[in-house]
Amino acid sequence: MKYINEINKRKTFAIISHPDAGKTTLTEKFLLFGGAIQTAGAVKSNKIKKHATSDFMEIERQRGISVATSVMTFEYDGHLINLLDTPGHKDFAEDTYRTLTAVDSVVLVIDSVNGVEAQTRRLMEVIAMRSTPVIVFINKMDRDGKNRFDLLEEIENELKINLHPMTVPINSGKDFKGVYDLHKKSLVLFTAGTKANDEDVVEIHDLNDAVLDAKIGEKDAHTLREDVELIDGVYGELKVEDYLSGKTAPVFFGSAVNNFGVKEMLDTFVRIAPTPRPRHTTVRDVKPEEDKFSGFIFKIHANLDPKHRDRIAFLRVCSGRFERNTYYKHVRMERDFRFSNPYSFLARQKEVIEDAYPGDVVGLFDTGNFKIGDTLTEGEKFFFTGIPSFSPEIFKEVQNKDPMKTKQLEKGLMQLTDEGVAQLFTQFGDNKKIIGCVGELQFEVIQYRLLQEYGASVQMNSLPFFKACWLTSKDPKKLEDFIRYKQANIAEDKDGHIVYLAASEWFLNTEIQNNPDIEFHFTSEIHK
Repeated sequence: MKYINEINKRKTFAIISHPDAGKTTLTEKFLLFGGAIQTAGAVKSNKIKKHATSDFMEIERQRGISVATSVMTFEYDGHLINLLDTPGHKDFAEDTYRTLTAVDSVVLVIDSVNGVEAQTRRLMEVIAMRSTPVIVFINKMDRDGKNRFDLLEEIENELKINLHPMTVPINSGKDFKGVYDLHKKSLVLFTAGTKANDEDVVEIHDLNDAVLDAKIGEKDAHTLREDVELIDGVYGELKVEDYLSGKTAPVFFGSAVNNFGVKEMLDTFVRIAPTPRPRHTTVRDVKPEEDKFSGFIFKIHANLDPKHRDRIAFLRVCSGRFERNTYYKHVRMERDFRFSNPYSFLARQKEVIEDAYPGDVVGLFDTGNFKIGDTLTEGEKFFFTGIPSFSPEIFKEVQNKDPMKTKQLEKGLMQLTDEGVAQLFTQFGDNKKIIGCVGELQFEVIQYRLLQEYGASVQMNSLPFFKACWLTSKDPKKLEDFIRYKQANIAEDKDGHIVYLAASEWFLNTEIQNNPDIEFHFTSEIHK
């Protein structure tokens, strides 16, 4: 229990959204409040510095998207906040899913103009799997978007989560006048292009007060009174335990680009968001307040610099205290490793740290020893569970163009798929190497890196598969028969688990119906 003060100070969360909903802008504003940056716009330079000006980076620049989860640490109101900004682009969804395993809560950004989009639905499924607490921030209220109640209803129905409005917006688009904070009973007025300051906050404990009419006009005051009455009647007080168990999501309205409504959300976040939580392992539940250190790798980021070949493995500390230059057990390899330069990522720069506590994210230099899901401990043998591999949707066969480089190709495929960029399957019968990814962009990355880093030139041929499913069965005989009959569609993943590659949705549904004794899984647990 000796680290309890450090643990209670920490809040670790991820910001997620569909691309362009305003996630990076919101991240900037958080850092602004935390004093980590002086002017918004500075975060743009924070993506972990890549030295390579290679073709791949050109791809990245041309597309104008974040491809790496960036980690930032800042202080606010006496708390140390670890913020993970995730890529919104669906080709990098795997990265985002894994990041969600390393945080204790999530802020979901929704664009008020577009409402719930495809990527948001997928992310919410992952969050629901883990019952992670969620706060929703409805952004771009200063643009003409959907009606506030229609939007709330859409979010509830689409994402299957109960919402609890914490602020009530007054109009939207050009007529947007601000929000009423239900918790603090105060009115925050909005002026486009300026940051909300203390003068814009008016405390109104009684909504029938004539001050309200004077501030926002009679018509809007009347609408606000009705809205608040309706929300109070339907939702009542926020039960913090419902939020912590993932049943209810508090909702805030605002405009990140104008820094409006962000502070209200940050204040609530610091008040109710969970501190580091216990984690499940293959042996027992590990509590954060335990004295002995443990943690797991949830992401590996390769600096695409051919001269350096350095990779950074991101470690989430789960219990005890992580110390620099101390030997820790790498459970999968059964070897001890020591780290002389562990990094913390502060808003702008990374700096070497002496120690870290539960909830913190540490960057470790990796020479190829780590893969996603690896566990570090002070000697105890267990693996952290709940780090999923998701079913890929695009499949390509890897054909070696240079038989002299077979070894290099094998090594390259193993290491790149260890990073979690893609999944590697070996087809039964003819040993075909198949790569499965979530998006097309991954294949370009892999092809480029195999050539640049491993000297292996390959051709990628598209395969007509629709989805990969992992197979398990309580009846080994049934599974054997299925594998024998469907040999052309059966492969093994890297860990030796059996995978069925379905040719279409119809085929998949047919096989599921015809084989009730076999379970078809769309995610696979790493280190089962």
